[in-house]
Amino acid sequence: MNDHDILARIKALVEEEHQLRDATGNKETDHARLKHVEESLDQCWDLLRQRRAKIKTGEDPDEAAVRPVDEVEGYRQ
Repeated sequence: MNDHDILARIKALVEEEHQLRDATGNKETDHARLKHVEESLDQCWDLLRQRRAKIKTGEDPDEAAVRPVDEVEGYRQ
């Protein structure tokens, strides 16, 4: 997955997040899906930051890997 692919995924997740926040459907289902979308966004942003850091230090950005949700959830923005 390259930076362009990650940014496209982020855009799609943000759109879904907005739709879920505006939805009036099943609150439990919406809440669970929203949590999953937020976690996926955190993972995508982390992966993008990893790739950019590797490029900056002359490393191969393709060596960056998606980290577990419990690792990226606690990061400060």
